[in-house]
Amino acid sequence: MKIAFFGTGLMGAGFIDRLQANGHQVQIWNRSAAKARALERAGIKAFDEAAAALEGASRIHLSLADDASVDAVLEPLAGRIAKHTWIVDHTTTAPTPTAERAARWKGRGITFVHAPVFMAPSNAHEGTGLMLVSGDKAHHDTLLPDLQKMTGNVMYLGEAPERAAAFKLFGNLTLIGIMGVLGDVNRLAAACGISTSEAFSLFKNFNPGAMLPARAARIESGDVTKPSFEVTMARKDVRLMLEEAERGGFPLFVMPGVAAMYDAAIARGEGALDSAAAARVPPR
Repeated sequence: MKIAFFGTGLMGAGFIDRLQANGHQVQIWNRSAAKARALERAGIKAFDEAAAALEGASRIHLSLADDASVDAVLEPLAGRIAKHTWIVDHTTTAPTPTAERAARWKGRGITFVHAPVFMAPSNAHEGTGLMLVSGDKAHHDTLLPDLQKMTGNVMYLGEAPERAAAFKLFGNLTLIGIMGVLGDVNRLAAACGISTSEAFSLFKNFNPGAMLPARAARIESGDVTKPSFEVTMARKDVRLMLEEAERGGFPLFVMPGVAAMYDAAIARGEGALDSAAAARVPPR
């Protein structure tokens, strides 16, 4: 198949390698033409103009920065993309503009599928990792054999085209949140006069990630009336962290927001419930 690929950054370059290895003829474009030309070899041809790169392509794949960059690349091509050419967007985007984008291209008679990924550049190159897909099930089923060769594991999330965008943000929120928590651990350690390596040695024996599924299940179930750790006690521990970090001159960044979450639960009268109560979304 002839595929146009827009975006030759770290992820895009990995995907381009994988598509070429899977036997596709790949026509590539990037805003910085030199980056695209650096990837040229047998089966991969770079173009200076996006419109030229899509000529004869059965599919367009994109790996760009955000919603604005996707629209900036695709919208000028609206009159140039053939009706049989599908658009498969791997960019991490927000749900609302993704839904609007899918509807806009559907109105033009062109299939748009959002397929963001949990993959590093090395995964894209090797064809391993997790790809999320949402939208018309028939479109997913048609693409699935090729997508599996790009990523290994494909997770279908339903008919609404924006659902994959939402779930990608759920995952990235967790990963980025973990980095924020580790940053606060590091700052609290510095406030306590403990080195980063000493503080992080805790995680050789204590694995908080192993508790995540059980904690998530408790939030989901709403089973908070038999607490194993009360909201008020969790809030007390957060207070200790914040106070000690301030004493040591390294105020925390993430935990003030967590404190606000617990304070809101206490204000709702949930202080004696399990700490999972604070993570629930109150009804509007």
